[in-house]
Amino acid sequence: MTDRELLELLRKDPDNGLKSVVLQYSAYVMKIAYIKLGSICTAEDIEEAVSDIFLKFFNAGVKSGFAFESVRSSLSLIAGRHCVDVFRSRVKKENDIPLDEVIEFVAYESILKEDTGSTLARAIKSLGEPDSSIFMRKYFFGQKSKDIATDLGLKPNTVDKKISRGLKKLKEILMKEGEE
Repeated sequence: MTDRELLELLRKDPDNGLKSVVLQYSAYVMKIAYIKLGSICTAEDIEEAVSDIFLKFFNAGVKSGFAFESVRSSLSLIAGRHCVDVFRSRVKKENDIPLDEVIEFVAYESILKEDTGSTLARAIKSLGEPDSSIFMRKYFFGQKSKDIATDLGLKPNTVDKKISRGLKKLKEILMKEGEE
């Protein structure tokens, strides 16, 4: 089912729409949560985080009439922010979280926050779909090209080529931003 079809179903029948979203994207959201929280949370904590992510998605959708551009990107954004929140709560509870984990989350949070107006975030968004999703998955979620290709219905070499071309585009965009 495409994102458009899912959004239409969510608008017409929110409960069945949510079931379809969970069926289609649970592995994707689980992978994001596992990559971000796997080293500091138990499997049960990660499963709970995934459930919370879908609940936040649903509640945000109900408030906005499911006026999302894309189910996948909305879930990705909500998952990233929720994982940051879970990480912060764990940091308060435990003082033995490795420094590299803290650095990774600080970098991740600062890049993804739309409120900051991050030049890099704007540049990545300007690449359009599916390139911006590929970049987010590759560099911020640590997914392999093969996994990205499978999820997006592309060939792994196509994903690698899009990354190569996208890096050139990003460089041009960032150079222009730097000149302004």
